[in-house]
Amino acid sequence: MRLWFAPGSEVPIYRQLVTQVVLAILSGDLRPGDRLPSTRELARRFDIHPNTVSAGYRQLERDGWAERRHGSGVYVRANTEAPKTPEQILDQHIAGFFRAVRELNLPAAAIRNRVAQWIAAPPPDHLLLIDPDPELRQILLTEIREVTTFPARGVSLEDCASPETLAGAIPLCRPSKTRLVRAALPSGIELITLPIRSANAWLTPWLPAPAGHLIGVVSHWPEFLTVARTVLIAAGLNPDTLIFRDARQPRWSRGLNQATAILCDAFTATVPALPSNPHIIVYPFLADSARAELMRYSEPPSLL
Repeated sequence: MRLWFAPGSEVPIYRQLVTQVVLAILSGDLRPGDRLPSTRELARRFDIHPNTVSAGYRQLERDGWAERRHGSGVYVRANTEAPKTPEQILDQHIAGFFRAVRELNLPAAAIRNRVAQWIAAPPPDHLLLIDPDPELRQILLTEIREVTTFPARGVSLEDCASPETLAGAIPLCRPSKTRLVRAALPSGIELITLPIRSANAWLTPWLPAPAGHLIGVVSHWPEFLTVARTVLIAAGLNPDTLIFRDARQPRWSRGLNQATAILCDAFTATVPALPSNPHIIVYPFLADSARAELMRYSEPPSLL
């Protein structure tokens, strides 16, 4: 920003500063968040008293044009307050949408037609978990249904290419499959990626495990067993104290009654054949943030 000052003018120097800064803001030369020159810098550059510059900046603050950030300086303040109510936030998103589409240089009729199609589409009535692994799909669906009453079902990547499958659906996937699922979905379909819990962070409160006790690890998902073996042994547990069982295999529950505790996934924990004597520890795959997101769908939304 370029400034001029006339020391001999009848207009006080501080007022000259205020006027030029305000004009720069109104013209777009200065934008919200821009830092104004420091008091010392202006005083030295234009040979004016620092108190004069400070007086100008205080006036800008009083008038709502600037704000002082402790230890950082004086900055141009946003002219509008941040939206507070859901309606104001929605209006802000709508305005942002139309600003963005203007940059696409699409005909106005094409934009209106596409928006009309979206509004005319039926509102979502169920969650759709898309995952190529049927065992993990079953586990995640169990967790999803624990935190929301909104209907949920799961499909494979191949199934999600069907328009009938996606009708009324809110598609979900796990982070490692986002790219695959996105590629399988038609363009314009929103996809929610569900964050997965950190195994290390979840395991830490359970360590160190008491010595001399058998720990069973059971799952319908083979990768659960592989990862659990790696993490538990790396955490210092003796391999001889660990019992691993694939719940898809016959007689998988043999010997588990001798375990002090059984670590399993949410779906396996619901299987009647799981021994009830040992302490059951369920590892939740979905992170707390994912569960909070899913809880928003406790009732069918009217518009999403």
